[in-house]
Amino acid sequence: MSLLLVLGALLAACGGANGNGTTQGSSSHNYLTIQTGPNGDFTRNFGPYAPNANPGTQGMVYETLLYVNGFSNKVTPWLATDYKFSSDNKTLTFTLRQNVKWSDGKPFTSADVAFTLNMLKQYPAADSNGLWNYFNSVTAPDDHTVVISMKKVYTPILWNVGGTTYIVPQHLWQSVGDPSKYTNPNPVGTGPFTLKNFSSQLIDYTKNTNYWQAGLPKVDELRYPSYNSNQSLELDMDKGALDWVSLYTPNLQKGYVDRDPTHNKYWFPPNNAVSLIMNLTKAPFNNVNVRKAISIALDRDQMSKVAESNFEAVASPTGLLLPAQKDYLSSDYQNTTWQAPNVAEATKLMESAGYKKGSDGIYVGADGKKLSFNLNVVTGWSDWVTICQMVNSQLKAIGIQANVSALAYNSYINALNMGSFDMSIGSFSSGPTPFYTFNSMLSKSHTAPVGQSAPSNFERWMDPATDKLLDQYATTTDANAQKQAIQGLEKIMVEQVPVITLVNGAAWNEYSTKNFTGWPTADNPYAVPPPWQYPDAEQVVLHLTPAK
Repeated sequence: MSLLLVLGALLAACGGANGNGTTQGSSSHNYLTIQTGPNGDFTRNFGPYAPNANPGTQGMVYETLLYVNGFSNKVTPWLATDYKFSSDNKTLTFTLRQNVKWSDGKPFTSADVAFTLNMLKQYPAADSNGLWNYFNSVTAPDDHTVVISMKKVYTPILWNVGGTTYIVPQHLWQSVGDPSKYTNPNPVGTGPFTLKNFSSQLIDYTKNTNYWQAGLPKVDELRYPSYNSNQSLELDMDKGALDWVSLYTPNLQKGYVDRDPTHNKYWFPPNNAVSLIMNLTKAPFNNVNVRKAISIALDRDQMSKVAESNFEAVASPTGLLLPAQKDYLSSDYQNTTWQAPNVAEATKLMESAGYKKGSDGIYVGADGKKLSFNLNVVTGWSDWVTICQMVNSQLKAIGIQANVSALAYNSYINALNMGSFDMSIGSFSSGPTPFYTFNSMLSKSHTAPVGQSAPSNFERWMDPATDKLLDQYATTTDANAQKQAIQGLEKIMVEQVPVITLVNGAAWNEYSTKNFTGWPTADNPYAVPPPWQYPDAEQVVLHLTPAK
């Protein structure tokens, strides 16, 4: 199982991979074999603004102006060497790095940055951060300066513009149309790697000879083989065919670490909340009492113990990642946790929503329709499949039929994006404060009508009070006002249940020091560690050196 999206989400060996993802081992080498999760066969999609972009597109090929550490919020200059706010915080000026080239040899200039940001204005479906809700204009007064004028103060701008907006070359993109629909088969970026070979089974990147950081990367190639299940991926990981993996396995210690304790390592920092995402545009999920009934019928302790081997603790009803974000926790919820399943209370809530049980024990609505719906999960993501099977049995016990529907990864993501689902297990992107998760999860600027692609607010939550709180956080530099906004969002999560949190999703991250050293650790958290986390994955690769 790999993390979704948002939004991100979301690949071995000498001679490449065969049709089922298996590999042949070798001695120490200077190519890095990476797997971001069992997502099935690849399609040729290297569009940094398109859904389902292939691993490596963001970070390895396309870069950002800054790197912002998701743990510490520390800002590192990248394509920009400096930034400066005006005295009223409504103008942000970036100074760009000189002598940077695109991988086709053309110069990188401020015109590319201005083009990229203005492209997001022209095509709002690609503006996943809702930047143009706050921007007035983006201009390039000279080749190495970009000026962003804002309608109002927008404090997340360094993260959302500097840290997570990927710059594309104007000379190749000015005629492609909507970037959210452009799959960019032959990518040209400023990043440390370029595409060498592509097949549905293996993506191979090679070192960019035009890369702006002299002497980097020290890794010659990146190889991403495809896999269709946790089980097949685990077999190759355990036998040492992969250098860097994101995988849940209950057999981690015996199957992986103990086979080569000198080299086989892992670090699983908590990263987000694995949740049930409901399509709020349709019954029964547009009824808050049904959402509450579903939530209190679930046994999250069992999910944590059985499905996730206690690697993932039970999540908070507030949506906060605790204890890491405890400083934002409202005093009203200091002792608020998910309790054991409460069938009696769930029954009261269902009856108050107008449902009555049929002869088979399943609820029937006032329209005479049985309360039955599909619960989507990705085929092969074994821990999430197990959680969904538990949801099925636990909800059936109170009279709700949730049918587990295992889908190929691309179909699963497409259903979320387009709103063509009932319920889905998933998660949302995170950042250095709770705002980034709440914004991704709940903002109206991150959703779309059913049938149009939503970048992250897949449940289609539309609530003026929520948007007011998000705006309160984003338009002030007052830390207390920001904290109050977060606590208001906690109340919405608890009382209105737009999303049902289950367990704190671990950032699954297994790595081997046999071929490369320099990995991030709890003692040196220079980047969020999983290979699907962008642009952090680029930071990791640039820190690696071949083992001696």
